[in-house]
Amino acid sequence: MSGHSDGPITIHPVKDKNDKREFVELAFRLNRGDPAWVPPLKGEVYSLLTPGKNPWFEHGKAQLFLARRKGRTVGRISAHIDELALTQPAEQGMGPGTGNWGLLEAEDEEATRALLVAAEDWLRTQGMHRSLGPLSISVWDEPGLLIEGFDNRPTVMMGHNSPLYRGWIEGTGYRPIKQLINYDVYVKEGFSPLVNRIVAAGEKNARIRVRKVDKKNFDAEAALIMGLLNDAWSDNWGFVPLTDSEIAFVGKKLKTIVFEDLVRVAELDGEAVAFIIVLPNINELLIDMDGSLLPFNWARLLWWLRKPKSRTLRVPLMGVAKKLQNSRMASTLAFMMIELIRRDAVRDYATERGDIGWVLDDNQGMKAVAEAIDAKVNRVYQIYDKML
Repeated sequence: MSGHSDGPITIHPVKDKNDKREFVELAFRLNRGDPAWVPPLKGEVYSLLTPGKNPWFEHGKAQLFLARRKGRTVGRISAHIDELALTQPAEQGMGPGTGNWGLLEAEDEEATRALLVAAEDWLRTQGMHRSLGPLSISVWDEPGLLIEGFDNRPTVMMGHNSPLYRGWIEGTGYRPIKQLINYDVYVKEGFSPLVNRIVAAGEKNARIRVRKVDKKNFDAEAALIMGLLNDAWSDNWGFVPLTDSEIAFVGKKLKTIVFEDLVRVAELDGEAVAFIIVLPNINELLIDMDGSLLPFNWARLLWWLRKPKSRTLRVPLMGVAKKLQNSRMASTLAFMMIELIRRDAVRDYATERGDIGWVLDDNQGMKAVAEAIDAKVNRVYQIYDKML
């Protein structure tokens, strides 16, 4: 990535299939030399960006831009507005007049500046007065810019970017407003005596039942878990509710990589009040696939999915019903779900480490759980805003 320019930058809105292909391919070209970058499956990227495929577009609109110099693509960005985010209370991070940008990739600082200006101009024409990013595309996809932890590979569904982007973005007047923390925890040996005592007491408590999900009844289970998620996270910074069609979409996307013994639902007095979703780290496989399942990667993927061995598992989502938050019961349920999955994962998946994220920097409850199981921060993502 060079800082010098040879010729002016021009900005082009993505209009057709060829533009979109350049938009997707650019990330592969710019990141290929980074050993920690995991190429996403191109089909997934296209479906993220395509109205009709991604149900986010039922309540959002986006404009993609390319930056070119002498006819060559040197950068990309998305600008987008989520109607549901606009209806959230402003003190919770989103709110009226807040538009977003994301999916930034650029060869140099000049291209980055031009792209951010284009995204901000588009947001202004749509009546927005604040720009918040990066989000790719929704807060539920890949939020935040990686600012710490560049040398370790991200686990499944986590973003990675060049360390140069931070200075380039901050140089255009963006200020940090929120950090998302990712933790790494060694799980092979088990947790501290204190955590084990809490779990043992929970297992003796007749009011509590922690169960696996039933994959035969997957749609209902996904709807139950996502309903709990909408409740559990509703006071969180940046929260935007998941719609029914998004819940169905997420369910369909996760179905292939969800294993019954890696997802738990906790019931209190017969009512589902907490959940944890743990995913095998498919990135261990994707790293050599270069974004494509063809010609033989399909077979590798299907073989792996039959019974994955996954040295690292990721916990992308965990939640406790709002009415129980900050109670002792909430932490008991959290430790029980984590420990039950840990036992199965070590035994059946040869798992050694867990990856927990993202955790909001003001989520004291989750940070306390992470500390109690001796988890260490291994990646930090940052979200910025700027008044337009």
